[in-house]
Formats: sequence, C-alpha cells, structure tokens
Amino acid sequence: MKAIWNGQVIAESDNTIQIEGNHYFPADSVKKEFLKESDHKSMCPWKGMASYYSLEVNGEENKNAVWYYPTPKDAAKEIGGKMAFWKGVEVVK
Repeated sequence: MKAIWNGQVIAESDNTIQIEGNHYFPADSVKKEFLKESDHKSMCPWKGMASYYSLEVNGEENKNAVWYYPTPKDAAKEIGGKMAFWKGVEVVK
C-alpha cells in the first residue's frame, strides 16, 4: 500500500492493518521528513487518544492529516506504532 499526497509518496508498506476502512502503516514506513508536529488530539471510545501530524510537501501543508495512537487501548493494541491518513491523502495498492 502507498499513501500519496500532493504528488509525493508519504508511506509505503506491504504490512498495513486495515481497521474501519483505514490502512494503518508501520511508523518506519512513513517518510518522517514530511511530518510536522501537531498539538491536535481526538478520542476514540475503543482505540483511545489519537495524536496527529500535519503533512508538509512541496511548500504546502495538510493540517492534522496523519493520526496515530501512542498508547492504544487493549482492544486496538495491534495499531500501536502505526499511522493512518485522511484529508485528501490517497491510499492505493
């Protein structure tokens, strides 16, 4: 699977986990040079507290387009250390 935004491959892995229609990529498959820290958080009742990154590619920013669960609840422990994408990030085979 590949995550692409603004013409750039952000992540690529054969080892994603799909939950609720989202592919979670291993953190080491994500190109960190495109990630920008974000203070944004959200809560999922069964996965736990999500943290976010924004993307910066070719001078453009996509705020809070990447999320991950630093300490997922037990029901979602398989996505610990993985990142997912939204806000126009295309995830394709």
